Amino acid sequence: MAKQLCNCGNPANDLVSIINQNRTAHKLPELKDNPGLGCIALQYVELCKSNCTRNNTLNCKPSEDDFTEVFAPNCGVELPTFDTITGHIAGCQSKYVEPSPAFSNVLVRDKGALSILRNKSHSEVGVGMVGVHKGPFFWCVLFSNGKTNTTFVLENRGGGIKQKKGCYSGSSIPCSAGHKTAVFLSNVLIMASLYVYLS
Repeated sequence: MAKQLCNCGNPANDLVSIINQNRTAHKLPELKDNPGLGCIALQYVELCKSNCTRNNTLNCKPSEDDFTEVFAPNCGVELPTFDTITGHIAGCQSKYVEPSPAFSNVLVRDKGALSILRNKSHSEVGVGMVGVHKGPFFWCVLFSNGKTNTTFVLENRGGGIKQKKGCYSGSSIPCSAGHKTAVFLSNVLIMASLYVYLS
């Protein structure tokens, strides 16, 4: 993933804020940021990241089974808490753009996407984002009408399975931090082993 992403925190969280600003501007309630749903959104774009067309359209439709048999287990979402997904918006861009232009130019480019965004039945939202080396970059927004704190619950006391690539909303981990942490820990273990060997 591009280096500039590592220093800008979690753009998926920023996109949730933009979504909620748009909804409240139209007198709609804010949506609860659900990290389990966000992680599933990240899994969605992970699966679809080879399907970005020349006009920056994401041409990919995972099956319903993928959500419960692949995405949820990969995230550590407790299956009894998996609830209805009431809508989704996904898109891709050849280069990374900040959350605000990603919202306007990648995800909400037509009346259909705007209608999904402002659907009154939604109560929760999750955003996933991942980039392929030198682009393109993929965004996915999933919506649910689940009840706060009882749907898409992550295992390990809410920690779930930490992502290795990209990022998802509801998480304080910056993009690709999972990968960087793994490399750091590996280096620490190597240094510790070397110290023991030389002692």
